[in-house]
Amino acid sequence: MSDIKIGDQVTAIYKTGKYIGEVTDIRPQHYLVRVLAVGKHPMQGDLHNPKNADVPMFHERRALAYKEQTNVPKQMVKRFEGEIPEYIASLKAALEKMKQELKDDHSAWAMRSLKNAETLEKDYFQ
Repeated sequence: MSDIKIGDQVTAIYKTGKYIGEVTDIRPQHYLVRVLAVGKHPMQGDLHNPKNADVPMFHERRALAYKEQTNVPKQMVKRFEGEIPEYIASLKAALEKMKQELKDDHSAWAMRSLKNAETLEKDYFQ
């Protein structure tokens, strides 16, 4: 990974989301990544009990915002080749993909996650 430099375009997995962005700083264990697009929307619910609806706190997990910076462990960052999609278009596509996957899953977790996704969609785009 040491070949990644400040300014490089990368994909970064943060919690359960995947983002495309650029490295703005290199730290001992992490890269500081500025988000430019969403590759995969974060999963909903409790990260410690994935796909479980019966938890004390079912979290609404938002995607990281455009140009938001986050520390990502170095092993979760890979070089990105290609055209970076526009942020809003990538967010819409990632959210739509997540919603479709949830509609195909009839579990209690999927139903609760779908409700969160619909709330997020209104919040993101209105």
